[in-house]
This record gives sequence, C-alpha cells and structure tokens, in this order.
Amino acid sequence: MHPDCKAICEYILSSKEIDTVKYSKHMRSFGEGACHLYADSVHASNGCVLFIAKTLGEKFLWVIEKEAGADSSEFEGRVMTVAGRNVRKAPLSHANAVVIRRWFPFARPTAFGREGVSIGLGDRLGIAGPGHLRIIRKTKARPVLAQQSIRELNLTNRTYEDVLDSATWAVFQEGYHLGFGADGDHLKTAAEVKQALDLEFSMITLDCSEKIDNRVATMTKSQIAAAYWALPKELRDELEPLYLDKGFQVGGQELFFDSTTLREIVLIYSKAMDFIRHIYFDVVKPYNREIDFEVSIDETMTPTTPEAHYFVAAELQRHGIVASSMAPRFCGEFQKAIDYIGDIAQFKREFILHSAIADQFGYRLSIHSGSDKFSVYPIIGEITGGRVHVKTAGTNWLEALKVIASKKPALFREIYAFALEHFAEATVYYHVTTDLGKAPDATVMPDTDLKKVLQQADGRQVLHITYGLVLTAKNPDGSYRFRDTIYKALDVEEEAYADTLFLHIQKHLLKLGMEVFRA
Repeated sequence: MHPDCKAICEYILSSKEIDTVKYSKHMRSFGEGACHLYADSVHASNGCVLFIAKTLGEKFLWVIEKEAGADSSEFEGRVMTVAGRNVRKAPLSHANAVVIRRWFPFARPTAFGREGVSIGLGDRLGIAGPGHLRIIRKTKARPVLAQQSIRELNLTNRTYEDVLDSATWAVFQEGYHLGFGADGDHLKTAAEVKQALDLEFSMITLDCSEKIDNRVATMTKSQIAAAYWALPKELRDELEPLYLDKGFQVGGQELFFDSTTLREIVLIYSKAMDFIRHIYFDVVKPYNREIDFEVSIDETMTPTTPEAHYFVAAELQRHGIVASSMAPRFCGEFQKAIDYIGDIAQFKREFILHSAIADQFGYRLSIHSGSDKFSVYPIIGEITGGRVHVKTAGTNWLEALKVIASKKPALFREIYAFALEHFAEATVYYHVTTDLGKAPDATVMPDTDLKKVLQQADGRQVLHITYGLVLTAKNPDGSYRFRDTIYKALDVEEEAYADTLFLHIQKHLLKLGMEVFRA
C-alpha cells in the first residue's frame, strides 16, 4: 500500500464521525499527493467505511472493516491491514458496482414519475457524472444520469452495464443521495426493453419510429382513403364512434377530427399503438415496479399535429397505458448540438397546445435533442410550468473537447481533422444540415483560438455526430487512435472538465427558468 493511501485510511479510522471527514473541496490530497480522497464519497454501511480515492492516477474503492464483525468479502479486491483492520482496495468494476447498489439504495436508479423537471444527461464517455451532479444538486431538477440508446452503445463500444455503473460510481463519489434515473433511450424492440429493465433501469423511452407510417405524408387524398378502407373493419368500427366528426376542447381550442384528419392519423399511428400496447403490457408491466414509460413519436417526416398528439394520448388512456412522458415532433428543427431552427412564434403557439394536451392527460412533455436549444428554453420552461423532461446527450462530449482544445491543442487538431474527413460516414446516423464549407479552418488558428471551432454551429455538429468514429478509430497495430489519449487527458483535467460541465448545464437550467442555489 502506498504510504499516502495508508495515511487516508488511518485518518478515517481516527475520525469518530463520517461527517468530520467531508470537506468543502471535492478532493483532498494526502502525504506527497500520490493519493487523493474524494471527500464526499465517504460512506458507512455494514460496519464498514467506504470511500473512493485516486491512487497514482487511478480510482479505487477502499473498504475499511472498521467495526467488529464487519465483512467486506462481497467486494472483489486485494485485502491489506491498516492499524489492525482489514482494508480492501477494490477496483471500480461492474461486480463491485452491483454490491454498491445492494448496500446503498441511493446508488440504484429510481423512477421520477409525471411531475417536476428532469434532465437526461446521456454521458457519452462515462465520466461526466460528477460535473453533472455538482450543478444538479444546486437545483430542483432531477438527473437521469444514465441515458444511452442502443445506437450510441454500438457507436462507442459500451454496454448498458457500463452506463449504469458509471452513474453509480458518480453518485457514490459525489455523495448524491437524492435519486437518479437510468433511461434505456430510443429502444425499438421487446428484447432491447427487457435488456434495460433486467439491469434495473428506471426509465424506458420507446421509439415508435419503425411503426409509424411516414408514407402517408406523401399520399394524395384518394390514396389515403383507399389505404384507410383497406384497414381491418374492426379497427375502423372501433375508432370512428370515438373520433369521427367530433371535437375536443384543449387549452381553449377545439381539435376537430374530420374524415381526412382521422384517416391520416389512423394510418400513421395505428401500428405504433399496437406496438406500444404490446411493449407496455407484455414487457414493462410484468416487472411490477415503478418505471418511467416514455412514448417517443418524434421520429416522423412531419411535425406532430395537435390532433395526432391528442389521438395518441387518448388511445393510451383508453387502453390503460400510463405514460410518464411523451415526445412529439415539434415544428422547426431540433438538430444536434445547435440552437433551435425555425419560427419561434410558431413554436410557441403550437407548444402551448402540446403542453395543454400533456397536462390534460397527466404526463410530461419530453424534449428530444434538447441540448443547446437556448432560444426556446424560456418558452418551454414557462409554458410547462416546471413539468418537463429535457434530453441532452452529446453536449457533454463537446464540453470534453472544449477542455482538450484548451489543454491538449495538438490532440484537438487531430480529432477535428479526423472528424472532418469522416463526417459523411456519421450522417448515416444523424440528420444535420451542416455546411462543411462554413466549418472553421483550424489549420490557420492559433492554439488559443481553437475553442472557436466549438462556438460555431457547423464545427460543433462536425464534432458532435462523429463521436463514435473518433472513439473507436484504431491504429494499424489495433490500438485506439484517440480513445485512450482522450480519457487520459480528461483524467488529468478531471476538475476542469467538471467545472466546464457545471457551467454548461447551469446555462441550460437557467434558461428553463430554474433557480440555482448558491449553497
């Protein structure tokens, strides 16, 4: 055991109360500085005192068997002796994260329900949690720390186990006990939903895009009529008495379903409704625990009309499906990494109706691709009255690159050049309107100006959507070209990265109208 780490253990053993160990600074160095204690990570359970410390650049969980009869054998790791007590130096492994979740309920994900503000923080790298939590704990927002789609897992070579474990270690390190969510994002099959729920994810975002018929948007009225009459008679007979030529009052306006409107909506969404019912009743409900069930209908060719939104909501209610949130496609464009594109006045008019529908049926609206949409955040915050879920994800990847641009400019230049070269490959996965001709030319920039690449919309999108290609690129010898170097740089600049994330997410929350407490 390194002498500095021994000093940490001796210090904790000599402390009568856990609270006396905690300091205002997030890290405290011991001895010659080879070991750093994360003061907020000190916890007690089962006669043991546990904490996280960074030893020679690597984080470990330390478990001290402080009280008589204490047993740390559930954790994997090497056992040593300090002051006559067993001390286990345990890796931050999946097996140990499972034990932490068993010992400490706050380290397990929890459902947030249909009230309040929550923010999805989809951590691409698995190391953004501490920075996210340091701003979240100063607000009333609730964090969905673990939020990744299957696509994102495949692009980064990560697993849902890793995503959840990263969140667990973050809340343990930061001493955050107020609850966090884990979202299996944009799941499209029963197997994917089951995979996330088996790992005790607390939220499922069901992506209905493959069950939504986008062809209807290009059909003529006669084609729509023919397709509608080809639907099973039982379905038409079931829906027409409920909706045909009927109006529904929402937010002081009437939503009227004439024959054309009803036919279009049924053709677009009928298979999606069957899919939602199947997943909810056959997959989600049997788990018999609180799960946030989000319905995503935003992956369509055209914006979700208020009538379509109302229809989906009413059908969910009619069939006894309790959605915690729903994601329509709003007018304009919510592209990755940049502000809202579109008519803000129109957005506000339509958002008022969408919010009224959500209020009437009791769930929250969910804003997808919500990072950096600062021009519409005040509208969203005001109209929803603090009942909304906002999803951000890649923005923390860009904040990581901001730190690298500042601290490792040569590495940033190489990443940016690679991203430009491989940008077209990434557009298979993401819709953006990036103009490469307008992307900043980093070759003519001094190092001090490299952050400007991340301040310009085209440069941001180039770097945002190529994250998977950057993180999985390999050298001829099979080693990672960037991945390990990125992680090493951010490990060295851990506090700078946390500070950058703090400021960036704070801007999001302030724009939503949330109060940020000083204490």
